[in-house]
Amino acid sequence: MRKSKIYKYLGVAALLGIIGGVIWYSQLTNRHKAIVKTFVLHKTGLVDNDWLVNNGKKEYKMLSPTFIIDGIYKSMEGPKASRYIQLDQSDKLLWITGFKVKAVDAKTDQQLSNDYICHMNVDINDTQYYTHWGLTDRIGKQYPRMTSLSHGLEHFDFPKGYGVPIVGKDFLFVTTQTLNHNEPDIFKKVKHEVSVNYEAYNKTQKPLMSKTVYIQLPFDKNDPFKGPLDPGSNECIPVETKNHTYCDKNGNMLSGHWVIPTGIKIYRSSISEQLQIKDSARLHFSAPHVHPFATSISLFDKTSNKTVFTCKVSNYKHKIGLQNIQTFSSEKGVWLYGNHEYELVMTTDNTSKTDQDMMGSMFLFFYDSELDVKLPKF
Repeated sequence: MRKSKIYKYLGVAALLGIIGGVIWYSQLTNRHKAIVKTFVLHKTGLVDNDWLVNNGKKEYKMLSPTFIIDGIYKSMEGPKASRYIQLDQSDKLLWITGFKVKAVDAKTDQQLSNDYICHMNVDINDTQYYTHWGLTDRIGKQYPRMTSLSHGLEHFDFPKGYGVPIVGKDFLFVTTQTLNHNEPDIFKKVKHEVSVNYEAYNKTQKPLMSKTVYIQLPFDKNDPFKGPLDPGSNECIPVETKNHTYCDKNGNMLSGHWVIPTGIKIYRSSISEQLQIKDSARLHFSAPHVHPFATSISLFDKTSNKTVFTCKVSNYKHKIGLQNIQTFSSEKGVWLYGNHEYELVMTTDNTSKTDQDMMGSMFLFFYDSELDVKLPKF
């Protein structure tokens, strides 16, 4: 076969491949388009793809790769990046005391609006973490997320004298994701500056144990996207059924990422099984995670018919976004009990003219008495 024909066939094959790729890309969701674009941009080096780390005393600070904001990215949709970190290269016992994330201009390093921050997650390797302390019975009991910062809650510190102990060389897995609810015509290069605050162990700090609880709402597994729903029911229409979808012990399908209609709505979900409280536990801190149009999220004791605490949520009035999410923080702590039933209760007020997406969760930090006994032996 002559070379001219070979080149011709290769050209046709390449053209068909490009056309097929364009068709495939056009059918992706906004979230998956962002994943593909970010992967290509970082792998080709068209934008900065490195994490810049500055590990100073008492603060581990790093700057993410460059993210391209080129359109509307709702919650969970924007470009993101992940990396493993070690607070120290030694076996020293360190105490994590807080977290912070901010958006900066990729060229000037000037701080930008928090409107470009969706969330920043911190995960542990629970096998490695609990093996250190001889608490192997905890491995695999919960998703190994230590905490999350998000739009409206871009920083927090634990109560004085409390924190999460970690061996310096143990790995943490950090993921940070961008957001843009309000600017459709945009092309901006953004980075996220992530900080983990820590201190040396001085034998006075008290350890905290993280438990993640989240709202799960039932949906029709045979026709999940059918509406309208009965206004008096607790059912939902899920955003999708591939992610944040669960099945309870009775075979009912549940979603942790659902659609909210316009107007005011109250959602409630049992979290007793997620808490896994054996006898009693003392709660000292809570970091909520919600999406725009949430107005409050509460921990409710169904057994005593009392609200344990409420975190109020402030929305912007003239744009979509969260101005502030309250945390719960207490040096004294509040007691939760294994023989009580608990719920997360969320209020939303969708003031837009269309349906919106919603999530509601809390990262609850309890005094870890079992670990506290083991620390002097470390």
